[in-house]
Amino acid sequence: MRIDILTLFPEMFESPLSHSILARAQQAGVVDIVLTNIRDFTTDSYKKVDDKPYGGGPGMVMMAQPVFDCFEHVEKLSPQKGRVILLTPQGQKFNQTKAVKLSAEKRLILISGRYEGFDERIRIGLGAEQISIGDYVLSGGELAAMVVVDAVVRLLGGALGDEDSAKDDSFSEGLLEYPQYTRPEVFRGMKVPDILLSGDHGKIAEWRRQRAVERTKKTRPDLLKENQNTLKITEGD
Repeated sequence: MRIDILTLFPEMFESPLSHSILARAQQAGVVDIVLTNIRDFTTDSYKKVDDKPYGGGPGMVMMAQPVFDCFEHVEKLSPQKGRVILLTPQGQKFNQTKAVKLSAEKRLILISGRYEGFDERIRIGLGAEQISIGDYVLSGGELAAMVVVDAVVRLLGGALGDEDSAKDDSFSEGLLEYPQYTRPEVFRGMKVPDILLSGDHGKIAEWRRQRAVERTKKTRPDLLKENQNTLKITEGD
């Protein structure tokens, strides 16, 4: 997969992209992540990328011209047509289902906004879909882009050391992840559940499923409601 990120602050991505899973995935050739600075495509000596909104109001709006020129340059860097995404609070809420769908793409082009948002003609003209990582406002789309990239890349084959890891993650089956334990067996009076020490993989799987359902019911009952048809949870669960 190729992921292009258009941003005013490419330096914000340097640390996240150079550590852990994202770094290994790039080194292994699983993903190619390319950063492009929108400011490089301005046409004035001040490198101006924003202006006051028509109709008045607070703040500044990202101008269409630098974003269009940057996008058209980036689009030509690969023969593969990319799925274009604007990171914006007005977008569809990002979740694991969306991450899985995006991981099936050959190329993603993520555009990070700043200020009061994008000139609407950017969304219309580029035919972009909008994604939000939550019902809150950030200073810009860079952090949101990092979230999307991390969630998507770890789903790609070869990105994780254990290919089953992603299958057990929270939200992967509409449930939160079951409780996890590691050594020592007893810590400050808290003991690992006996079933996990039994070696009976069938019973362990059943216990984990039950604990995942219980945790989801308590913390995120909305997930159970959304996925009740696929989860097939009985009254006894």
